[in-house]
Amino acid sequence: MSRNTVSIGVAFQDQYLKDGEMENYTITDATLEDPTINGATLDVNSITQGTSSAPEEKTAAGNFDALYGTTSATTGDTRLVYARLGFTSTGSGETLRAFSQVTGANGATGGTINGAHISLSINGSGTISGAGNALRATLGGTSTAPGGTIAAIQCDSDFASGGSWTGASFIRFTNSGTGTVTNLFEVPTAMVVSQVSADSTHTIRIKAANGTPYYVMCTSVAP
Repeated sequence: MSRNTVSIGVAFQDQYLKDGEMENYTITDATLEDPTINGATLDVNSITQGTSSAPEEKTAAGNFDALYGTTSATTGDTRLVYARLGFTSTGSGETLRAFSQVTGANGATGGTINGAHISLSINGSGTISGAGNALRATLGGTSTAPGGTIAAIQCDSDFASGGSWTGASFIRFTNSGTGTVTNLFEVPTAMVVSQVSADSTHTIRIKAANGTPYYVMCTSVAP
């Protein structure tokens, strides 16, 4: 094992770190409570990897950071990462912000570029006895009058004016594998009520994958 010679801005007693492993990280207000790096408890108020003006760079495909784990727990919830942020004043923000930017021509050639890609994969002899979701978004709390304009999911567009967005949509459905899912939605039974006889006053445009537009007829007459 070689001796670490990279300054990481914190005091530590065991200098036998992997060579250069923390070279490009900034650690602020950190205390190593264990004299060894393996298994050390790190009290970290701020960790930065790269900056907006000098980001970390890769010239080949791969992960900047990676976490892998398995669990054999038979009860309770296991999470690879848990983050919680409490807002106690008038500020705004997120617990998690994922942001992908495309600045090169012909991005995603032969692939996809995503702000976030979240998957649930059920493989081999694996089965689900309860509920399984690739993405779960929950809106709730103990407040009975939270105010504001709130939703479990908000889908935004944020383009500059003057463009053409014929290939864009707020939500797109695909069957990416060889199997075919035919249900578009599952909704609470209370949301499905008997139909009323009324002329449609508005339509919602939906485009099929082959480019054909279809229109959902809407009416302002309550059922």
